[in-house]
Amino acid sequence: MGSEREVTQHYGDSGLITRIFAGLEAAGADLNNLTPEDLSPVDEFHLGGRKATIHAVSKLPLNKDSHVLDIGCGIGGTARFIASETGCRVTGIDLTPEYISTAQILNSRTGLADQVTCEIANALNMPFDEATFDVATTFHVAMNISERGKLYSEIARVLKPGGVFCLYDIMKKGDEPIDFPVPWAHSAATSHLTTPDEMLVHLEAAGFEVEEVEDRTNFALEVIKQGLAARTEGPPPLGVHLLMGAGAPEKVKNTRNNVQAGRMAPVQMIARRVG
Repeated sequence: MGSEREVTQHYGDSGLITRIFAGLEAAGADLNNLTPEDLSPVDEFHLGGRKATIHAVSKLPLNKDSHVLDIGCGIGGTARFIASETGCRVTGIDLTPEYISTAQILNSRTGLADQVTCEIANALNMPFDEATFDVATTFHVAMNISERGKLYSEIARVLKPGGVFCLYDIMKKGDEPIDFPVPWAHSAATSHLTTPDEMLVHLEAAGFEVEEVEDRTNFALEVIKQGLAARTEGPPPLGVHLLMGAGAPEKVKNTRNNVQAGRMAPVQMIARRVG
């Protein structure tokens, strides 16, 4: 991947939980009785947020006995949503210490700490035994990882035979370079986009059978349009701009322009581990 240090520096922010609590209070939430719904504007750091998560999770064979691995879990929003909706156990991993410490606090504040565990770990060398998980997910994670073959082989290793992997990532379209900065990278040094066709090759080589490919471009553009229309008087007190920092407006603008220009697209894939 772009070096671990570069990636964690991009995402790390020691004041994150303080800003989230301030935003929650401004939005009228009870900090001692939080719900995943209270946190949804800020804790699902991918295009489409909660709507995209609901769409993806609806494709997964989940029940209360499932054990899910969310790779690149960030501050734990997707993991908490899956656990609260299905009753299953979810383990989240992320490289960024500030994200994991924030996730752990929010897991406790939402009463989900018994179901959701978040820990610092590298997706290319995960601290889990083979065939541990029923389902694995990545939401806007692989864009920072250059070693895609190693990533998907490692995910296949920790999935049970027949286990399902759902990815929702930004992928390269066309030959034109994208504009920076974007939410996952300040420059090309830590941005490693692949095309959907390249992604299929990596997944199949890792032992997956791809069952569904869905380009989510139109959905993403509509979400961005709605978000910008609702923020004519500045950003809301609670939102993913708290994760993006001071450069959030430029990152959102570049994301919209890159997608509109056909340079990149959000794509969802569902794959099953063969064997």
